[in-house]
Amino acid sequence: MKKIFAIILCKILHFMGKLTGRGSSLPGKAALGICRDILGRIELPDRIIAVTGSNGKTSTVEMIAAVLKGRGIKVVWNQEGANQIEGIVTLALSHASLGGRVKGDVFLIEVDERYAAKIFKYLCPTQLVVTNLCRDQLTRNRHPEKVYENILSAVRPQKELMLNADDPLSSCLARGRGKVKWFGVEKCSVSADHPTGAYHDGAYCPVCKGPMEYDYVNYNHIGSYRCPRCGHARPRPDYLGASVDLENGYLTTGSGVRIRLSLRSIYHGYNALTAWAVCCNAGIPGEAAASILSCHRLKNGRVQPFTLGSHRGMLLTSKHENSIAYDTNLHYIASSERDCVVLIIVDAVSRKYFTCETSWLWDIDFDQLNQLHVKKIILSGRYCKDLAECFSFTDLHNWSVQPDICRAVAGIGTRGSEDVYAVTCFSDRDKLLAQVERH
Repeated sequence: MKKIFAIILCKILHFMGKLTGRGSSLPGKAALGICRDILGRIELPDRIIAVTGSNGKTSTVEMIAAVLKGRGIKVVWNQEGANQIEGIVTLALSHASLGGRVKGDVFLIEVDERYAAKIFKYLCPTQLVVTNLCRDQLTRNRHPEKVYENILSAVRPQKELMLNADDPLSSCLARGRGKVKWFGVEKCSVSADHPTGAYHDGAYCPVCKGPMEYDYVNYNHIGSYRCPRCGHARPRPDYLGASVDLENGYLTTGSGVRIRLSLRSIYHGYNALTAWAVCCNAGIPGEAAASILSCHRLKNGRVQPFTLGSHRGMLLTSKHENSIAYDTNLHYIASSERDCVVLIIVDAVSRKYFTCETSWLWDIDFDQLNQLHVKKIILSGRYCKDLAECFSFTDLHNWSVQPDICRAVAGIGTRGSEDVYAVTCFSDRDKLLAQVERH
């Protein structure tokens, strides 16, 4: 009886939420209040694919869903991005019959890495995908190894893992397990011989704590690694990004299949490769999966084109309190060739809880913007002075501070031929879009 009541209540609240534009966690929270183990009481599809990790979850899941749907497979997936247990419950129950059967061929979920153990207590993925484990929201998640321990406790030994071969930490999840598939990217034009940046999370082996050696890194500490002390090293990928051509926007797999990248960044290249690997592993032909991925344009709002008068603009949304996400977007700007103005907004630190902790800003490599085509940088938002303090320690001199976002946008003007890049997080995204003409 509790199960039926929880399903009905969730469906009603979900319907009302869609009408009012409210979030998708409240219906699940209400259902859990009635039946705490509701996820364990419903009948899910035979194939359950869960994607977790520090970065890339949302984009990867969206691309997997696009391929599966493009092949006529009915997918139930959390396209609204609600990846904690309340959001997963809302997703499942809103697609369930009153008897508790979720109607679909595949249950595809993005899972918050901190909630993995809580969610997998009641549902068991047939395949768990881990994109990477990096420094992320330290006030919430603490060190990446803490997140690793949480995911490790949630992994069921009989189920298949798909792991990033280029990540020395998440690759440890394979220790003692037989059902593992690997994806990874070979050295390419953006690779470095060793980790660069403000910090190095991969400096020491996660197995024995000895110094780690690298043949190359594609970003941060993601690349080809080996520990001379214990032998922990990059496994041979089953699904390989053999080459990445960011100038033309292509990734070529080890089997010769070419995937067109909607965003020309190595970061997005990894997301596309992960999605392609998951789909191939699900039995979809590589060429067919690549064809759909090549035509897909992300709809999750991470990248939003706009115009400001005669200026062509692009909003690059970064994950809250995640320096790697900001680094990736700054690298994208630095790699562009057209003259541009860069607007960096930090008006809210988190959208889930209040914090004014901004030490993570010091982990961002702002010196990437030291390029001739970057003509002007404007720092805006409530924490613009914190940004300014970081910039005072860089080699950049073409920056200014304007706390008010509206005035900062107005200061760019509507005339000129420069491109405009706006870099901010989800909480501040609409504050920028309200001042421009979005596409």
